[in-house]
Amino acid sequence: MKAQGFTLIEVLIALIIMSVGMLGIAGLYVHSMQAGRTSMFRHHAVTLAGDVADRIRANPRAGAVYALAGADNNCVAAGIDCTPAEMAANDVFLWDQQALDTLPNGDVVVVFNNGVVPPTYQITVSWTEPGEVMNYTVTIPVFGI
Repeated sequence: MKAQGFTLIEVLIALIIMSVGMLGIAGLYVHSMQAGRTSMFRHHAVTLAGDVADRIRANPRAGAVYALAGADNNCVAAGIDCTPAEMAANDVFLWDQQALDTLPNGDVVVVFNNGVVPPTYQITVSWTEPGEVMNYTVTIPVFGI
């Protein structure tokens, strides 16, 4: 008599093979989620660094004030006529808030180098990811100082 259907061993082997495949798919899914999160944080960092660069170019006379601590001077929201230094301090305050709102442990550091022509600003946006600190750095020249 011929045996028909599957034996229990064949079913168990098929189940093991499918389980290994499903674990592989789950691992890829988790990895893609992590890569997507990292990509989103990098996008926020590049956008924030671009905003920093644009604000520095719009206020080139502030110079080294951009490397100092920020202050909420209400230069934009209240329509107060601020000096270049007050505007720079207000910009730094806003960047710090944006970095904290969009990046985990986000921080913006600006270094002014007046020893070159034209003077440059090094903008570093940093944040933390599981197990490491990430940085995005850009250096921009500023004319009109």
